[in-house]
Amino acid sequence: MKNFYSILFCFFLSFFSNAQSTSVQLTTFSSGFTSPVEIVNSGVANDSRLFVVEQVGIIKILNSDGSINTTPFLDINSIVNSGGERGLLGLAFAPDYNTSGNFYINYINNNGDTVIANYTVSANPDIANTNENILLTIAQPFSNHNGGKIAFGQDGFLYISTGDGGSGGDPGNRAQDTNNLLGKLLRINVNGNTYTIPPTNPYASSGGAPEVYAIGLRNTWKFSFDKTNGDLWTADVGQNLYEEINQVIGPGNPGDNYGWRCYEATHDFNVESSCPTITNTIQPIAEYLHENAGNGNRCSITGGYVYRGSMFTNFIGKYFFADLCSSEIGILSSTDGVNWDINFQLPNITQAWTTFGEDISGELYIAGGNTIYKIEDPNLGVTENIKNNIIIYPNPSNGKITIDFGMDFSKIESVNITNIQGQQIIHFNTFKSKRINILTETYASGIYFIEINTFNQRKLVKKLVIN
Repeated sequence: MKNFYSILFCFFLSFFSNAQSTSVQLTTFSSGFTSPVEIVNSGVANDSRLFVVEQVGIIKILNSDGSINTTPFLDINSIVNSGGERGLLGLAFAPDYNTSGNFYINYINNNGDTVIANYTVSANPDIANTNENILLTIAQPFSNHNGGKIAFGQDGFLYISTGDGGSGGDPGNRAQDTNNLLGKLLRINVNGNTYTIPPTNPYASSGGAPEVYAIGLRNTWKFSFDKTNGDLWTADVGQNLYEEINQVIGPGNPGDNYGWRCYEATHDFNVESSCPTITNTIQPIAEYLHENAGNGNRCSITGGYVYRGSMFTNFIGKYFFADLCSSEIGILSSTDGVNWDINFQLPNITQAWTTFGEDISGELYIAGGNTIYKIEDPNLGVTENIKNNIIIYPNPSNGKITIDFGMDFSKIESVNITNIQGQQIIHFNTFKSKRINILTETYASGIYFIEINTFNQRKLVKKLVIN
């Protein structure tokens, strides 16, 4: 466990350090959704689709060109109780989805209870079968604090965040009750329409509910796994004052206690004799204070992802999150894994941010209102964003570059690459999609120039470095 006072010092630094400033720019990717609350990819290599979960009980497919399939992937609106914090909240594709076709959802049913259910894809990869297999039902005493996120860890198990059951202050102390599934991170071993208990779950044999993996969570609306190392990142929504971000190595240890309702972040909330000392809980690596909540100030954290894409080198290894009320996007970074710096930014577009998404390549998206936006770095990294929305990456190149025209590719007349002596080494004048991939591994290291010509007599020239 990290020393408590060292943690407080880290928090102090996080708000007053300007050491690792990172800029964020949002670009509209697709609009026309109804209350999007989750964005996930299938996990299948080369599947560029995103699956957008709408709170009302519909899952839509969002294609790489920003178009939305007319027919939903899944529509269970009739069995979903939506509104407020209820609805269809989570979606996770099985690690073997490419062969099994299994995926799992988390929703609130018409009785107001949490349901974890299994579905399968049909012969049409863009449409799911409607047959439902319910794995788990959890009674909810109140309408709020339902958690909702589900995701597979690198261990192949399905993780589920439940929330403490609602009201305020966890009146039933459910989060600390190991026999209660609320206020927990659950872990189960799913196999189609059934599940078993991982033998390393802390209460697999006795002492608590066998599905429980970690306790002491208030309302973890979002959590994620770092796709590079499997670390678990949780963003727990606070009570009145503090939002917190937790990071544990791998999925953490079975039986981890995140402290609620004894503690709100690193601060006493309702400390009783049965509470563990704060040093025996998972202490957040970062927290932030909200004042006058709900009036344009910070009030509720929306957890995101550690960036593991390749388009923006300045983002790599940084954790992105947002605040629902302030419209800010937060970037959490560290140079040593101990001292963390929070950089809050009010982006060029402001919304009530409900969810982040990660595509198959690790690029990040964010949802607000009825729109999905791409998260981009306007200044730094291997990608250059230019006025025609043409993107060239990676630059410098180590074997291959991609040119994404970001427009109707029928407008592109030609692409030429010349070396510094002016000799043309590559010429394209036929395009079948908005992207072209060019192998550069056979070319000598040095500086080259990419010339892109459009039919309306516009020309764009960009420098390319080949290592």
